[in-house]
Amino acid sequence: MEKLKHEIPSLSRKEDAISYINEFYEYGSRINGSGKLDDYLDDYEGWLKHLKWQSNVKPDEEHVPALTYFLVRESDNKIIGMLNIRLTLNNKLKNSGGHIGYGIRPTERKKGYNKINLYLGLKECRKHGITEAELWCNRSNIGSSSTMKALGGVLSKSIYNKEKNIYIDKYVIDVNKSLEKYKDTYGKYC
Repeated sequence: MEKLKHEIPSLSRKEDAISYINEFYEYGSRINGSGKLDDYLDDYEGWLKHLKWQSNVKPDEEHVPALTYFLVRESDNKIIGMLNIRLTLNNKLKNSGGHIGYGIRPTERKKGYNKINLYLGLKECRKHGITEAELWCNRSNIGSSSTMKALGGVLSKSIYNKEKNIYIDKYVIDVNKSLEKYKDTYGKYC
């Protein structure tokens, strides 16, 4: 597997970031973990301002402080994924969403990259004092639940969403335990 790194979004990545999101539209795939980049395709600079605001926002029931990262493959400097970390949880995020949202571009899936993405995200969680990371996914999203389980995620709750007619599952990861246990498995790629 290739070396990967998290990178803070910057103006120099504008075209790459837009290309990343457009690939999801091209493949008809859901966009997760993008820090709302898909809402700012015509205003990338506005998105960067939004990220700065979001990193310092006072938590309430509508907003929580969050950090967003590009997952970059070092060999070709390509954005292959994104990750968003909510530094605290409000009631809504405690019941759907959790601390981390992530995604891998459609053409780069099933290569193990999201496990590295999550491992890097857990390192950031630890830096910010998050000892138990909560993550949610649709039960039908086997790739996402497999990623969570691969880093020690334990299923702790399931909810049926009547509006969407789906089950969503909550996994909890002991951050320190996961980082220690999987450092030789995933840590060597970042």
